[in-house]
Amino acid sequence: MAPLRREKPIGRRLKDIRTTKGLSLDYLTNETGFSKDYIAGVEKGEIMPPVATILRLSRALEIDSGILLKKERDEADRRKAEDFRERTEDYSYQTLTPEAVHKHLKAFKVFIDPVSEHKGVSYQHEGEEFIYVLKGKIEVTVGDNKNVLGPEESIHFNSSIVHKLRNLSAEKAEMVVVLYTP
Repeated sequence: MAPLRREKPIGRRLKDIRTTKGLSLDYLTNETGFSKDYIAGVEKGEIMPPVATILRLSRALEIDSGILLKKERDEADRRKAEDFRERTEDYSYQTLTPEAVHKHLKAFKVFIDPVSEHKGVSYQHEGEEFIYVLKGKIEVTVGDNKNVLGPEESIHFNSSIVHKLRNLSAEKAEMVVVLYTP
C-alpha cells in the first residue's frame, strides 16, 4: 500500500509561495489590505481564511486561487462519498468550481451555523457577488443596507462594498455564492 500523501495546509502553501517569489509580509499587507499579524496567523495555520481572503491573497501573489485551495480538490477526490467542506470559525464552504483555473468566476456552497453560534464576519473584495439561499434565513448587510433573504431568494451586489452575512434562523443555512473577480 502506498503511503498516504498529506498536502500542506493552506497557510504553509501561502508562505511557501510568498517566500519563493521573494515577497515580504509588508508587500502582501500593502497589496491586500490585511494586517501583517493576520497574514502571519494564516501562514502559521492559526487562522483559516474565508474564500474572499483566499481570492485577495491569490490575486496579490499573482496565482490562481485553486493553488491555495488545492487541498480541497485533493481531499474531495479522496473522499468522494462525503461532502468536503473547508471550515472557518463562522462557516464552512465547498468549492463548486475546483477546475476554474485562471477564471474570474468562482462558485461555492456556503453553510452558516444557526444564529446562536454565528458571530458574523465582514468581507470586502474586488468584483461582484451573487448569493442564492437554499435553506435558512440570511441577513446580508451591504454597506449600511440590510437585506433579509429566505429560501429561493437571491441578491447580487458590488463586493467591493463591505458586506456581512449572518444566519437569522435556528437551522444551519445553506446558500450558493458566486464571486466574480476582475
